[in-house]
Amino acid sequence: MLFLAVFALLALSVSAGPQPQFSFSPPVGSGSGSPFVITGMGRITAVRLWDTYSGHVRGIQVRYGFIWSNAGGYTYGDVHELELYDGETIVQISGTYAHYVQSLVITTSRGRSLYAGQPAGRSFNMYPANEEAELVFLNGRVHGGLTSLGAHWAVLSPSAIINSGNSTAGR
Repeated sequence: MLFLAVFALLALSVSAGPQPQFSFSPPVGSGSGSPFVITGMGRITAVRLWDTYSGHVRGIQVRYGFIWSNAGGYTYGDVHELELYDGETIVQISGTYAHYVQSLVITTSRGRSLYAGQPAGRSFNMYPANEEAELVFLNGRVHGGLTSLGAHWAVLSPSAIINSGNSTAGR
């Protein structure tokens, strides 16, 4: 009887579909200053970066569906923005760091990239452990600019994608 109960529970969990898979890219940078976390509901549909002329990255912000998150860092300086196409996701974050995050390159599943800052210092490369995963939220620290940045990745369920508001016809 116990065998049947375990078998039924196993069959039920398999029929519910695969569970989301998560991974984490630890923060890079000096890590001084105040912490921030950028989260939202659904899929990321756009990203903004702020930098200073010939300098480091000052801030970052992402849009979930149609709603912009709070910015991590400062929203002044030169702004760079990338709006994602339907079904496009952020699959890699790379750049350089010293005390500050000196440069960032945000890469999408379609091979498009957004650049900010000036490369100097140590290089880093963040990407998910699962090739089907995408960026879901960020964390870091700020003090005069981004002093650290970490990334969280997940395989989103189809219901999370549908409910994200990521349907902008004509893009």
